[in-house]
Amino acid sequence: MYEIDYSIRAIEELKWFKKHEQNEILDEIEAQLRYEPTVETTNRKRLRSNATAEWELRIGDFRVLYDVDEQVRIVDIERVGLKRGNAFFFRGKKEDL
Repeated sequence: MYEIDYSIRAIEELKWFKKHEQNEILDEIEAQLRYEPTVETTNRKRLRSNATAEWELRIGDFRVLYDVDEQVRIVDIERVGLKRGNAFFFRGKKEDL
């Protein structure tokens, strides 16, 4: 079992969403990343090299970007946003990874 930690930035981004969306995102993070967060699935994939995170969790249009420390079994949630096409949006603003 992995511990899940949230960056301050991810917490602030999560607050931007409506309460029911926050609950959906948090429930899926718990379900998808508590066990085997580095196993690729339809909803989890390793990202190309970037400065933000190594992994992406897809929850509908929502995206959770995270890193995993296998040694201490911690999942670090770095960013929470939306994806439209190939573009990421964090707190409503488009950003490149």
